Amino acid sequence: MSDPQIDPAGSTQQFRAFAQGAEPEAAPQKKSPAVPIAIAVAVLVIIAVVAYLML
Repeated sequence: MSDPQIDPAGSTQQFRAFAQGAEPEAAPQKKSPAVPIAIAVAVLVIIAVVAYLML
């Protein structure tokens, strides 16, 4: 009925090693563009204020 050449314990160990070691890597998170946009807006506001005060 069963083939004596196949070791079911070996197959189980191989499966467990596969199942435990196959953790997918986390995808790198994309940085939000909110910070650079906020800095750019702040710089533009400061430039606008300085230009207004120089008039």
